[in-house]
Amino acid sequence: MTLPKHVAIIMDGNGRWGIKKKKSRNFGHKKGLEVVEKIIKTAAENKIKFLTLYVFSTENWKRPITEINYLFKLLENYIDKKIQLLLKKNIKINVIGNTKPFPIKLKSKIKKVQKLTKYNNKIQINMALNYGSRQEIIMALKKIKNKNLPINEKNLEKNLYTKSIPNPEILIRTGNTKRISNFLIWQCIYSEIFFVNKMWPDFNEKDFKKILSNYKKINRNFGGLSD
Repeated sequence: MTLPKHVAIIMDGNGRWGIKKKKSRNFGHKKGLEVVEKIIKTAAENKIKFLTLYVFSTENWKRPITEINYLFKLLENYIDKKIQLLLKKNIKINVIGNTKPFPIKLKSKIKKVQKLTKYNNKIQINMALNYGSRQEIIMALKKIKNKNLPINEKNLEKNLYTKSIPNPEILIRTGNTKRISNFLIWQCIYSEIFFVNKMWPDFNEKDFKKILSNYKKINRNFGGLSD
């Protein structure tokens, strides 16, 4: 089997990792971002065309405001510091989710990085921001209704955030938690799911490559019969 075109990741465990290291949850988020950079590099090297990262969910608003603000600042700084590298490495940044509630400054930076990297085609990083799969499906259904179109799979898929993106062949979740937490529930119906016991800051390139290798051994029949 060939390698996947699209890998989706639930990067769980940053906060718990930070506390375990007798630091802070924010320390864990900072370390987690360092892992993101390494995994993007490894994905590109393995010719994966789409990498979707669950950065901030619709449920994450329940966290302390200090942690939320830190996450927003971390994202702002990342865009500022890495935008030239993204251009040099031919990496496209795309956002899925509803960023309307975000601070104006962050929204501006997100818009800028998407615009500047629009035509890059080495790998597309889909950042799921204020994303919830149930909300995405409801949004798509409302769009279909407003257009007076019949409700069917084809029309629903055309109105999702991911309308121009192939469904993930692989879904990875770190953090020793076995659930998909309102993430790409429509898109992941046939994804091979890999649950990893490690917290996200401990996840590394070797772990990622091992998952890709294990994926190649799977006979995917999509509900049919194997040969």
